[in-house]
Amino acid sequence: MLYCCDLLGGVWHSPIIRLYLLAYFITPVFLHPQCLDFKPPFKPQDDLQFCATYRNFGCCDSAKDTELMAKFYKIMDNFDYYGYASCAGYVQDLLCQECSPYAAHLFDAEDPSTPIRTLPGLCPDYCSQFWLKCRSTITLLSDDPQLAEAEPDQDRFCQHLELEDPDYCYPHLLSNEQLTQNLGRVRADPEGCLQLCLEEIANGLRNPLAMVYANDGTHRFFIAEQVGLVWTYLPDRSKLEKPFLNITKAVLTSPWEGDERGFLGMTFHPNYKYNRKLYVYYSVEIGFDERIRISEFRVSPGDMNVVDHGSERIILEVDEPASNHNGGMVMFADDGYLYIFTGDGGMAGDPFGKYGNSQNKSALLGKVLRIDVDDNDRGPLYRIPSDNPFVHDRGARPEVYAYGVRNMWRCSVDRGDPLTKEGKGRIFCGDVGQNKFEEIDIIEKGRNYGWRAKEGFSCYDKKLCTNSSLDDVLPIYAYPHKMGKSVTGGYVYRGCEYPNLNGMYIFGDFMSGRMMSLQENKNTGQWDYHEICMGMGLTCAFPGLINNYYQYIISFAEDEAGELYFMSTGVPSATSPTGVVYKLVDPSRRAPPRQCHYDPLPVRVKSKLIKFKPKETLTGVELPTKQPNLTLPEEPVRPHPTESAESESDKDWLQELMDILKEQEAAAVTTTLPPTTTTTKPPRHTRRKNRRKKGKHRSESRSASAAVPLNGVVRLAGDEQGRDDRGRVEIFANGEWGTVCDDLWNTKNAAVVCRQLGFRFALKASKHSEFGEGKSLRILLDDVQCEGTEESLLGCQHTGVGMHNCAHYEDAGVICGNSDYVDA
Repeated sequence: MLYCCDLLGGVWHSPIIRLYLLAYFITPVFLHPQCLDFKPPFKPQDDLQFCATYRNFGCCDSAKDTELMAKFYKIMDNFDYYGYASCAGYVQDLLCQECSPYAAHLFDAEDPSTPIRTLPGLCPDYCSQFWLKCRSTITLLSDDPQLAEAEPDQDRFCQHLELEDPDYCYPHLLSNEQLTQNLGRVRADPEGCLQLCLEEIANGLRNPLAMVYANDGTHRFFIAEQVGLVWTYLPDRSKLEKPFLNITKAVLTSPWEGDERGFLGMTFHPNYKYNRKLYVYYSVEIGFDERIRISEFRVSPGDMNVVDHGSERIILEVDEPASNHNGGMVMFADDGYLYIFTGDGGMAGDPFGKYGNSQNKSALLGKVLRIDVDDNDRGPLYRIPSDNPFVHDRGARPEVYAYGVRNMWRCSVDRGDPLTKEGKGRIFCGDVGQNKFEEIDIIEKGRNYGWRAKEGFSCYDKKLCTNSSLDDVLPIYAYPHKMGKSVTGGYVYRGCEYPNLNGMYIFGDFMSGRMMSLQENKNTGQWDYHEICMGMGLTCAFPGLINNYYQYIISFAEDEAGELYFMSTGVPSATSPTGVVYKLVDPSRRAPPRQCHYDPLPVRVKSKLIKFKPKETLTGVELPTKQPNLTLPEEPVRPHPTESAESESDKDWLQELMDILKEQEAAAVTTTLPPTTTTTKPPRHTRRKNRRKKGKHRSESRSASAAVPLNGVVRLAGDEQGRDDRGRVEIFANGEWGTVCDDLWNTKNAAVVCRQLGFRFALKASKHSEFGEGKSLRILLDDVQCEGTEESLLGCQHTGVGMHNCAHYEDAGVICGNSDYVDA
């Protein structure tokens, strides 16, 4: 097979071309089990009596097994003893292929728009034996007129039953190790990245950061936007035109990218079905002070899909000394108490007081709070649970349940194993780090989670870190900033539909778009890490599934049945309608039919319904349809491994493949292939479509013979169309040109650059090397924070020229203009 590599020469080093060639020339099959209903196979709940070959994994439940058995006896009633003895095995084999995990391939039904075969695809040797011994059963097995017409001619009949992909023909597929190995398990790429798929649930949302359910049997879900709007969605994914909650006038936020203030959390009371209460967490401005507010609302007695806005009661308010690190999670745990997760107050390094807010138990910031809001219609709005850990500590706030947290972003309660209930009630949180590490914690009563003494497993404040009285809890997992810089906590999967995911804690990173998972090792007590990638090749080739998502992972969610979702956006701004909600799907195995069925209670709707229209699509690289050939130009076949000669048609096909892939790589088309390394570069599968390729530097205003540029001068590079109003930001500092890292990059920073270049507006602060990576230059600026009025980026706050903790895939860019809209 080396001839393909020799022909492609240096292009072989391209990861896209290399992996596709490996897939086409070396790997004979793509593992893609699929049933005739276009869904993944399953493990039957009850034993199969007739098609016992597939009792452990396949596409038939006991009802279908019984149906096939009845069909078998109806056919065999037409034969005498000798006919039965000769043909019963063949008939049973053919009927039972509907139960094969590869039934869709055997019956040529991968595409719902194509007609399904009436008999499975057979390997030529098996087909010949069947025809010679039992051709009389053909018209009883199938009513296909084409098969009936071909039945007298063995060659014609068997040719009709041949599959385009011979790897899937029966019975050879049963002995094909590549098809049978690890069948039914979550598929992983060669580097161990788990291959999952997605289903689009909702779109057009403005920074969707919470999705909750009321647990009232209706299976509605409620999606909150950062601006202060909450929308009602019905089980069929239609959206009510009238918002469930609208407190946009009270919520403090802005359109600036990365603004952490806003509507941040929402939860329903465990007894919502009876008391109609819900609780929200949002930012407000009182005079010149910023605060976080926890409020209670009731749903309108006249409309179950609208909150009574006049029912608001403020449960708790906490002053925020800075505009970041606002926390935002509010939820009920299994004990029935309300848990509130606050940030440390903002800025950097928790600089408040001698030890910071997080280590100060008399402050409510940097804490996990626990309060009792039951029976609060009269008397105090909340009470302190009697077993809160610091109720008797002098100087400590009694609301404090745990402390030493920095800025926990998204927490969840483990529902426990569906059968054993193991793990039930555990509280998982993602705690956003400072400079080096992001962490996942399990919250326990009275424990200290270490901040600001520690960040992840390492010391941050060395003096506090060595204090013997710290007695802190280490995270169950921490990852460095080369993998991501802002953790988004997730959920332990306990749903019904995808049994392989049970017990897997799935979470992500807001900045890198990386999706990750942890699974507890019962033997060691440690948590095993696996990255999650979007399925490559045919992995996600099921109706309605996609394999790509917007990079900024904002939040995760469960529905009432326990299925897992996440929300992400293309532009991390409270006003950008690029937010999408996705459902996680395991394409390798599903639950048996009807096992996960539920009947939602009816919902009385008084608002207009907006039907859901998905916008996202499955992505991949379109390959040339012709296959390589060596011997028969009119009927191409693949070469035998020992043959080394090349035909001109092979070269033509390879050249066509090379041209297509080079074109698509040059245009930076997103593929579903995994990255070739697991270094600092984010996974390809988390990138979006239509990313621009790198371009050459534009001519600067000075000629080549002009004097050395002044410190702080900027230029734009990398736009594929050569436009001068957009590109990667490159700055001249200390005698050299360099790039700017996109950490903290926002439109205020972009405004400084655009004004320097003579434009009136900064239309977009682009991130993640949208205009290519400036690898030929050093990274000169990181963590840039501008007010928007500075003369250059050097006048803004930053870590220092040449000091950074990032890579070129985070090169920042801008789109400028003299009108306030983007000209695409």
